[in-house]
Amino acid sequence: MLRIVITGELRSKIDRLWDAFWSGGISNPLEVIEQITYLMFLKRLDGIQTTKEHKATRTEKPVENPIYTTGTDALRWSRFTERQPEQMYEVVANGVFPWLRQLGGDESTYSHHMKDARFTIPTPNLLVKAVDMLDELPLDHGDVKGDLYEYMLSKIATAGQNGQFRTPRHIIQLMVEMMNPGLSDEICDPACGTAGFLVAAAEYVQREHSEALLERTQQRHFNNSMFHGFDFDSTMLRITSMNMLLHEIEQPDIRYRDSLAQNVADEIERYSLILANPPFAGSLDYETTAKDLLEVVRTKKTELLFLALFLRLLKPGGRAAVIVPDGVLFGSTTAHVGLRKILVEDHKLDAVIKLPSGVFRPYAGVSTAILLFTKTNAGGTDDVWFYEVAADGYSLDDKRAPLLTEEKQGPRPAIALDNADHDKNNLPDVLARWSRRGGSERGRPRTAQSFTVPKTDIVATGYDLSLNRYKEVVHEEVEHRSPLDIIADLESLESEIQSGLSKLKAALG
Repeated sequence: MLRIVITGELRSKIDRLWDAFWSGGISNPLEVIEQITYLMFLKRLDGIQTTKEHKATRTEKPVENPIYTTGTDALRWSRFTERQPEQMYEVVANGVFPWLRQLGGDESTYSHHMKDARFTIPTPNLLVKAVDMLDELPLDHGDVKGDLYEYMLSKIATAGQNGQFRTPRHIIQLMVEMMNPGLSDEICDPACGTAGFLVAAAEYVQREHSEALLERTQQRHFNNSMFHGFDFDSTMLRITSMNMLLHEIEQPDIRYRDSLAQNVADEIERYSLILANPPFAGSLDYETTAKDLLEVVRTKKTELLFLALFLRLLKPGGRAAVIVPDGVLFGSTTAHVGLRKILVEDHKLDAVIKLPSGVFRPYAGVSTAILLFTKTNAGGTDDVWFYEVAADGYSLDDKRAPLLTEEKQGPRPAIALDNADHDKNNLPDVLARWSRRGGSERGRPRTAQSFTVPKTDIVATGYDLSLNRYKEVVHEEVEHRSPLDIIADLESLESEIQSGLSKLKAALG
């Protein structure tokens, strides 16, 4: 599939539109994204309706499940964008948005989250600028929608507050590739934000199983029961639900849920794959924390509570790839040690991948790691695979500037990397070595970038999972000489110096 990247002129247009929103009085970056997303969503709905109409023409049958009717035809993107600015603004504000809030009926994921949708673009002029920019973007071509979304999300300057910050797309892609989601999976992100993990998993399944997805049963599962996301921010949920539709997922399970406060009795052992980067910058009171999570681990730390939640949500045999702060790996509290012991003794801890501390800049400088584990309820950890990522393709300062061309970025670059490239992007190597973790990786020394540690060693350290606890440093061998040899060398050097001085005096006369 041809990939068109949001760069150059298109990126400049987005920047200009963003500036126009700010100068127009919308300073909250999430609100800017929300308003642009509404417009993208409306453009996409019009495109879907057009496709349905073309199919009806070919088959000489009525339009199946039409989005627009004769009475709402004027609310289509292709209709209202032909009007004069003031008329267009009137139609969108007083016609399109009231209709949008009731779209899909009571049972629709979108209607549930769109009931509070508000049109806050302040002027006809700004609406025209936004419409013109979106009309120039080839949103139906390749992954432009995804690239546009990622670029807008990268502009969220307020990210990082309340423990929330955006997970870089290439890190998400690495985790998805390692988990290899399949057609039968039910995938959940209990702190989904804007659905980065769910979208990446959907793209992976579409790419790897494109032919199987043509089958009706698989299509139904993909569109209705494969993807599940929870969040307790209504704005995020609206953006998430629209983002999923823009990525061709018709009815994802996107719900308002405070994952740590609500008991999960109705969700226990429901999901086969969890992909997440939950917020971990705070603590909760015992009174506001779900009792069934406290039964797993009694703690106020959100990062530990989320791990307990993941174990509750996963089916036996289900697997997880989740990002945790370094403190989870070596914290010495009873809760820290107890949760690590549960992962190692009661389930199968597969891998610990240490990430460089600059991965989440400029939002946060916290050191993190990816934990990969399988829920078994019966142990199974024989050894744990460790990898130390030193470079992810971008500078590790606040600028996060790319160190390689786009063709060499990410876990599956379009162009193979040489040794010099590997020093700037370790992600393809992580993926390659992960696939060999049961074979040649077992023979690597602990001085290497990746190595395997037996369970017995981990138990002996009190279940410490920090890579540095097991990594061995290569010490350069130094030749040790006897003191008499060193004194002899010094006397010889003194003699040579005296001889040189004598010759210099003689020459000077």
